[in-house]
Amino acid sequence: MVMKFKNVDGVDTKILKLLSENGRLSNAEIGRIVNLTRATVRERINTLVDNGIIERFTIVVDPRKAGTQLSVFFNIEVEWLKLDSVVDILVDYEEITNVYQMSGKPHLHSHAMLDDTEHVERFMLELHKIDGITDLTSEILLRRFKEQHSVLI
Repeated sequence: MVMKFKNVDGVDTKILKLLSENGRLSNAEIGRIVNLTRATVRERINTLVDNGIIERFTIVVDPRKAGTQLSVFFNIEVEWLKLDSVVDILVDYEEITNVYQMSGKPHLHSHAMLDDTEHVERFMLELHKIDGITDLTSEILLRRFKEQHSVLI
């Protein structure tokens, strides 16, 4: 299934899907699949980049295979006036991969990759020391059923 985008036509949507599945595809290979010339594909991709629809070209690393075993999600309640300072601290942790401000009461949703349960415990104790955090809960990911790496959430 292809995600529907309001500001992208059907051909560009196919190109985005192909690149998200295999960013190493050449423009010629993509062109053969979508029935366009290599040059036309290159122009379309350049336009997607210029318009900010494609933010960057990157790779997806499986941290478990690279040696980091636990995917941990944190719900972090914060004081309104200290939200930005808490975010500034969180984004500097190498273990943290994502930080989002959520609606409702002032809180953040964050994801981290940690080595083992002892690392989770140490990390939570470290987070509790941050001025402005009023409550912290964590959940360890057990199984993945669907992940779409190519779409920024």
